[in-house]
Amino acid sequence: MYPLLAFYCRRLFRRGRLEVRTADGTVHRFGDGGQPAVAVRLASHQAERAIAHDPALALGECYMNGELELAEGSIMDLVRLACENAGVHATSELWMRLIVRARGLVRRFRQNNVPTRSRRNVQHHYDLSRELYALFLDPDLQYSCAYFEHPQQSLAEAQLAKKRHIAAKLNLDREGLDVLDIGSGWGGLGLYLARTAGARVTGVTLSDEQLALSRERVEADGLASRVNFRLQDYRHITETFDRIVSVGMFEHVGREFYAAFFGRAAELLRPEGVMLLHTIGRSTEPADTNAFIQRHIFPGGYTPSLSEMLPAIERAGLIVTDVEVLRLHYAETCRLWREAFIARREAALSLHDERFCRMWEFYLAIAEAGFRWQGLVVFQIQLARRTEALPITRDYMAQNEARLRDREAATDDGRLRPALEAAG
Repeated sequence: MYPLLAFYCRRLFRRGRLEVRTADGTVHRFGDGGQPAVAVRLASHQAERAIAHDPALALGECYMNGELELAEGSIMDLVRLACENAGVHATSELWMRLIVRARGLVRRFRQNNVPTRSRRNVQHHYDLSRELYALFLDPDLQYSCAYFEHPQQSLAEAQLAKKRHIAAKLNLDREGLDVLDIGSGWGGLGLYLARTAGARVTGVTLSDEQLALSRERVEADGLASRVNFRLQDYRHITETFDRIVSVGMFEHVGREFYAAFFGRAAELLRPEGVMLLHTIGRSTEPADTNAFIQRHIFPGGYTPSLSEMLPAIERAGLIVTDVEVLRLHYAETCRLWREAFIARREAALSLHDERFCRMWEFYLAIAEAGFRWQGLVVFQIQLARRTEALPITRDYMAQNEARLRDREAATDDGRLRPALEAAG
């Protein structure tokens, strides 16, 4: 075994059991022999060197390219074993910290998310076919953290609860409020706000696939007079709104553009307006994006700490009126996505090749691991321009949720219609 890889494995794997068969057929064992137990085969000495020099990137790439095979356990078991041994500080080794620091030096370039580059980054991930996402998402194609009200809740129910929870925080206290949805996805949240909360919704996305399906759903639901989805960058919006919501989009803004994002939000929000930002974040100090995610899944993405967002919010003149930290909700969401994808892997292979499917498996595994063991969370940050824009206690949120739950039955939102079926 390549000496640096052997050194790293001895240092990292103290609990559980890792068995590595190298290209020359030699078997190396690490850990205390307990659980979890994982056995892998490395196809070449080049794979050994790559993983040793840059494990955050090369482990996933070797699995994706078939240079790392699992003889015992799954790729999720391997990720779990590594994370449970490393703890939150996965980059404790000096050379790994140096790699992370070097990546940080070029972060400004990688996250230079001007409008043209932002659109290209979004297309890289979100313009994959809707049929792929339908394999593992809930029927409404919600591609963000669900809100689990109890452990037995299904993914579809938890995604409906997420929409209800967000709508309650927006405090849509009268019919016909103008709502801007920045990063509107496949349209599910915007349609919910129009159908159930009585809002007039403008949704913007940079994905052609998402826009096409969102518009089909608007027509299928007969909501063209209340919902308008369009292909537009948030920086180019000119209207003002009573409410702004952004779910799962802020991760694509890039650290260098936080001032522009919150400054534009403040300009678009009417004086008595309310904004709800739902974003992946870190409970730890700031750190660079996982290298595999950055290169293969979400180019240009960045996951912020609260300490990075709050200065930009304050400078924009916005007031933080509420912060909720969803801790394990996204871990459970990713687990259900991963299990659904694996269960329908043959269907995924009919859409993409084996390399893609391995990439997607690894992505969903490390995403779950990030929220379960590596300090990732979801922040829901409520913002306003005026202190008196919202009631002075949080009771209104629960009251709004109860009211919305009653309305769901009347508007048929509780039926959880599949997005593809609703679009005809």
